[in-house]
Amino acid sequence: MRLALVTPWKGSAGMFGLSCRMSSELAVAEINDGGGLLHRHVELHHVDGGAAPDSVAAEVQQLVHTRRVDAVVGWHISAVRRRLAPRIAGQVPYIYTALYEGGERTPGVIVTGETPTNQLGPALDWMREARGVRRWAIVGNDYVWPRASAAAAHRWARRNKVEVTADLFVPLGARDFSTTLRDLAASGADGVLMLLVGEDAVHFNRAFAAAGMDLVQTRLTTLMDENMLLASGAKATRSLYVAAGFFEDLTTSDALDFVGRWARRYGVNSPTPSSLGESCYEGLNLYAAMVRRAGSLARDELLSVSEGLHYDGPRGDVFVERGHTVQDVYLAEARGLEFDVVARLSSGSVES
Repeated sequence: MRLALVTPWKGSAGMFGLSCRMSSELAVAEINDGGGLLHRHVELHHVDGGAAPDSVAAEVQQLVHTRRVDAVVGWHISAVRRRLAPRIAGQVPYIYTALYEGGERTPGVIVTGETPTNQLGPALDWMREARGVRRWAIVGNDYVWPRASAAAAHRWARRNKVEVTADLFVPLGARDFSTTLRDLAASGADGVLMLLVGEDAVHFNRAFAAAGMDLVQTRLTTLMDENMLLASGAKATRSLYVAAGFFEDLTTSDALDFVGRWARRYGVNSPTPSSLGESCYEGLNLYAAMVRRAGSLARDELLSVSEGLHYDGPRGDVFVERGHTVQDVYLAEARGLEFDVVARLSSGSVES
């Protein structure tokens, strides 16, 4: 049994690739140690999800068309998903593990990541009540996930009589944030909603701190893992908050058990099992749960058993509702090079 694993190897999100692959290989090893699926050994076929979206979609479509893979799983940006889903979801299950902007309804696609409903909105609520942030500026990459997430933030702001004073978008691969920082300084905002991917966020964090902006504006992001925190550096993480369904420093029994299994497989000095990489572990275990419940690899049979399906993993008890997983989401404050989980934001919420 072969599964296409679509994860980024290059580009702004390339820094997530290693954690995604290691998390996926851990999941597959555990599945195979348990006898595989339908008495078959599971293997991964790696695809670079950091390539141009049309190129990724064409490569995976060919794998599906020639029946070289039985399903598609992985973390990649929404621009890739939007090209890929229409080409393959009618033929094989497609489990998309990234946090995203919401609204995916293509039959055959199951989304395991966070959405603005259970991640961004509750995080903005917490920042308003606990930190008193009431004037936001938005900084994001110029593609579908940041744009749609910014629109969700504007809707939240209107409902809660909170002001969004600036929308600042930069292309993927941005490195020079001098103009953005000048606009932020002039915005009058006390909070910055950061919707930047991977290395772009790292460079922004460094520039933000070097300009002393971290002394006057608080940052919130829904996309930052442990690797991004390390790359940003301890001097660039003051007043930075992150919302996610998993953190390496989460102290739930399920999360601690996952970190322990990671250390036993890869060693205590291995790269960190980041929150974004861990999402691939979730996706593969969801697929395994679907196959075991259906007793089949057929797309329609797998989808028919997915609704209401529960499975246990590092994020605890997770279940599927209307093609999205329902899961807890947490808020963490960056403290140097570590995350300190300060609140559970939402439980039992599904993308609307």
